[in-house]
Amino acid sequence: MHVASQPEINVGLVGHVDHGKTSLVRALSGESTDRHSEEIKRGISIKLGYADSAIFKCEECDDPACYSTLEEHLKCKSGVRYLRSISFVDSPGHETLMATMLSGAAIMDGAILIVAANEKCPQPQTKEHLMALDVIGVKNVIVVQNKIDIVTEEQALKSYQEITRFVKGTVAESSPIIPVSAHHRMNLDYLAWSIEKFIPTPARDLSKPARMYVARSFDINVPGTSVDELKGGVIGGTISEGKLSIGDEIEIAPGKRTESGGKTSWQSLFSTVVSIQSGGQRFESAGPGGLIAVGTKLDPSLTKSDSLVGKIAGKPGTLPPVLQSFSMQTHLLERVVGSAEEQKIEGIKTNEPLMLNLGTSTTVGLVTSARKDTCDVNLKIPVCVEVNQRVAISRKFAGKWRLIGFGIIV
Repeated sequence: MHVASQPEINVGLVGHVDHGKTSLVRALSGESTDRHSEEIKRGISIKLGYADSAIFKCEECDDPACYSTLEEHLKCKSGVRYLRSISFVDSPGHETLMATMLSGAAIMDGAILIVAANEKCPQPQTKEHLMALDVIGVKNVIVVQNKIDIVTEEQALKSYQEITRFVKGTVAESSPIIPVSAHHRMNLDYLAWSIEKFIPTPARDLSKPARMYVARSFDINVPGTSVDELKGGVIGGTISEGKLSIGDEIEIAPGKRTESGGKTSWQSLFSTVVSIQSGGQRFESAGPGGLIAVGTKLDPSLTKSDSLVGKIAGKPGTLPPVLQSFSMQTHLLERVVGSAEEQKIEGIKTNEPLMLNLGTSTTVGLVTSARKDTCDVNLKIPVCVEVNQRVAISRKFAGKWRLIGFGIIV
């Protein structure tokens, strides 16, 4: 049995609704990422889902069939070698939840784009999610052709050809396309091998002050817990640089909204790290890589119901500035993706609202001034950002936010 270690990377599962993202995560990790009551009832992912897994291989051979994410599923009878742990990020595929998918993409080191073999490719959100990976800057992509157990060989080959044409000219053009049946665990060994080969662990800088992107936040106390047994709020996410240890002081920004004298301001929250967990294991410290849960001394009312999602946590005094407005250079797509009618994208206009995704934060910005390739925006909710940070830009079409390009903060 391997010694538990913190996951090294985040691998996103993206694609059209009902193409099998959650089923594939369950097959790879043994866990379901649909834990929210509405998700279970409706059978779709609503929030970002997480599950951790390890990758193992046979001690003696390098054949792709000798890789697995579940130790007991290795086909070889030789010794087993533990390679690394990874966190899977399951993004919702429904078109109304694009902001959630974009928040998840911000913490992905690589992604698995899932395409169902029994449907024509591309479906609207297949195209939108692939474009989102490109916009956010996710370069390491694996394509999974799922549900091959419910199509004929002829249909599978036709689907494969459609996928090949679809990814041409995109970030996934040279990516492997792996036929899989998540339901029957077919070809998961080749997928585990592909994750090792095509989604490497990037170089990390542990010398910098810790910085963590908050993607979830919780109150872990059950109703009726006595006051002396209450535990502080928990923030979940991924460390992008530096290291967090139990006992460290942290600052969370933008923090808490306060009103005084008719004016609104945002005050940073300060607390202490009291616990660190990843994959159900406790750690004394954590560095960049997979998803972690950090226990704090914060009032749990501040962290309940994902209320701190989009914030940044780190060493006090080292976080980027909190901005209520900024300027950005804009890079727009030619056409709207994600809808049946892919209309031409017109330039950004003064006074129009835009949905902006920066890191794990989502906010609406009103354009106060628009020029040819730049614009100024005033934000509804402030963000903690740096110069040269990438921003995903979405515009409303027929009542739905659609990705139209990206900006670079100047």
